[in-house]
Amino acid sequence: MTLGDQLALPDKASTGIVVVFYRPDAACVRRANRYADAGLCVVIDNTEQSQSADQLGLDKRIEYVANGANQGIATGINQGVEVLLNAGCTSALIFDQDSEPSDRLLQELPRLLDEERRQRGRVALIGPAYEDARLGGVAPFVRFGYLKLQRVAPVGTQPIEIDFLISSGSCINLAAWQEIGPMDDALFIDFVDLEWCIRARSRGYAVLGAPGLRLAHELGGEPVRVFGRQYPSHSPLRHYYLFRNAVALIKRSYIPWTWKSTELVKFPFRLAIYGLFLQPRLSHLRMALTGIWHGLTGRMGRLDRP
Repeated sequence: MTLGDQLALPDKASTGIVVVFYRPDAACVRRANRYADAGLCVVIDNTEQSQSADQLGLDKRIEYVANGANQGIATGINQGVEVLLNAGCTSALIFDQDSEPSDRLLQELPRLLDEERRQRGRVALIGPAYEDARLGGVAPFVRFGYLKLQRVAPVGTQPIEIDFLISSGSCINLAAWQEIGPMDDALFIDFVDLEWCIRARSRGYAVLGAPGLRLAHELGGEPVRVFGRQYPSHSPLRHYYLFRNAVALIKRSYIPWTWKSTELVKFPFRLAIYGLFLQPRLSHLRMALTGIWHGLTGRMGRLDRP
């Protein structure tokens, strides 16, 4: 029996919401409880110690799945989407536990997706520009280019065709999901959204940015300033996944060389930044190099350490 088979079909289901928890605090629960008024909301909890929805303080209308282990963001999203599919939803809004979507975004993204599907036909997903005040405000949309990403300003009112979106804040066409397939569980975390967008585009689906919508979203930990520029920082473990998955994707034939070339250019700079400017330096460097090795040798999934 699947997760979705266990749930009753809600009335007039159309857009559902998936939130993936990992060691959530009270603010994460509060944010999730907001979504209960917007439609069917599914919370997938990757926290190692299982808790009940009541213990967390979740709204009783939220469908809650406690994994009791960190299964990764890809698996968490896949589980949540499975629930929505079985409940008859046609689109899925995906949010990280720390995202702060406005009511307007919750209403407008599904409407824009439906509108673009009618006009274009094959649309995989649509999402807003994200805004991280720590990194200088609103980030541009991105298209791939040889050796350097092409940054597209989020201006105007019409959706813009781009190459990828971060998963948080995106609204996925669940009819397209059936053909494109689920997120890649083996990636676990980092580049999960990018790989899915590339796969969608390789099957002829559009990935769209909505320039008139914004999502408050913090990318990574506290930024580090290097030569006057702010870079998002992560833990040594996250840097392991970042380097491992980048190498793994570079090895895949359907990944475009425009993206591969950009990543290869970034590799030495990332190693220098993480190895010289983040503490503890040796830990960051060691985990990055381990990730590169595991990517080359095909070791994927969750890194289990003693």
